Amino acid sequence: MKSNAQTIDEYLDSLPADRVEQITQVRAIILDNLPEGYEETMNWGMITYQVPLDVYPDTYNKQPLLYAALASQKNHMAVYLSGIYMFEDRYTAFEAAYRETGKRLDMGKSCVRFRKIENLPLDLIGKTIASLPVAEFLEHVKKVHSPRKSRAK
Repeated sequence: MKSNAQTIDEYLDSLPADRVEQITQVRAIILDNLPEGYEETMNWGMITYQVPLDVYPDTYNKQPLLYAALASQKNHMAVYLSGIYMFEDRYTAFEAAYRETGKRLDMGKSCVRFRKIENLPLDLIGKTIASLPVAEFLEHVKKVHSPRKSRAK
């Protein structure tokens, strides 16, 4: 469910009461652990944590680089952890740590889905958010997306 809300307050106000409470709790964990340099805003119809364009304007779609996001979907809520999906070792470690919590892991291509906050290991979400400073994230993005050298022979 993509929201048309322009602000985070509008977004939260549009949610059912039980979702507001849960999204607010996850948001607090994210904000408490968010490395300096990322900004919280509304983008792509969800609460996003991104690298501002004034820090890194050279994106393929002219949009800020998405680090993480938080959304209420039709049948679940989701934490998008785009940053860890760029690193196979971090992704694997996250998945293993999640399973060690004993909570059921429901992961999509770039998100962790949950229906109730009790099903989400908040400490692990916080540690994961805190684990990737902006400089390291950008270094990896630049390496992965650097212009390819001509392959002409």
